[in-house]
Amino acid sequence: MTKRANAKYKIDRRMGENIWGRPKSPVNKREYGPGQHGQRRKGKMSNFGTQLRAKQKLKGYYGNLSERQFHALYVEAVRMVGDSSENLIGLLERRLATAVYRAKWVTTVFAARQFVSHGHVKVNGKRVTIASIRLKVGDVVELTDKAKEMVAVQEAQASSERDTPDYLEVTGAQFKMNRIPSLGEVPYPVVMEPNLVVEYYSR
Repeated sequence: MTKRANAKYKIDRRMGENIWGRPKSPVNKREYGPGQHGQRRKGKMSNFGTQLRAKQKLKGYYGNLSERQFHALYVEAVRMVGDSSENLIGLLERRLATAVYRAKWVTTVFAARQFVSHGHVKVNGKRVTIASIRLKVGDVVELTDKAKEMVAVQEAQASSERDTPDYLEVTGAQFKMNRIPSLGEVPYPVVMEPNLVVEYYSR
C-alpha cells in the first residue's frame, strides 16, 4: 500500500482548488499555495505545466497514488480499446477503495484505503484487504458485521456532503457496480482533464 506523503489539504492548496469539495478545505479561505512562497504571483503556465498539473490533480484526488501505480494505469488505459482518457477514468473508478468512497462508507478516499486494508469489506462474499483490487461489473461489495456497527461508517452514510453516483447500486451495507462510468458520470467537485494526463505521458 502506498504511503500518503502529503497532507490532503496541502494538495488542495498546491492545486489552488478544493478537489474533493470538502467544506473544511483551506482553499475556501486561502486560494494561494502552501509555504512561504505560496502568495507569489504566478506566470502563464506552459503546456507541459498544464499537463503536469492535470496529472498531479487526478493522481492526488484518488488518494495521492504513487507515480508507479498511476503510470501503470495509464499504460493499461492506452492498451485498451477506445478513448485512452475515458479508459483511465474507468480504471480509477473500478479500484475498490474508490468504490468504497463513492458508496459513502467513509468520508475521504484516504480513509477508504485504510478501511479496506483493515479488512472491513467483502467482495462477492470474500474478505478483501487490497485497496487497489479492481472491481468488475456485477461485483457485490458488502460491509463486514463489525463494520456495520462502526459509528464512523454510520456517520459517513448519513452525511449530506456527497451523493452516491448512479453507476453504483448502493443499499445500505452493500453495493453493486452496475457499469463502468464515463468521465461525465463521475461526480468530481472540480474539472478533471484526463486527456491532458494522456498527453503528458505520451510526450
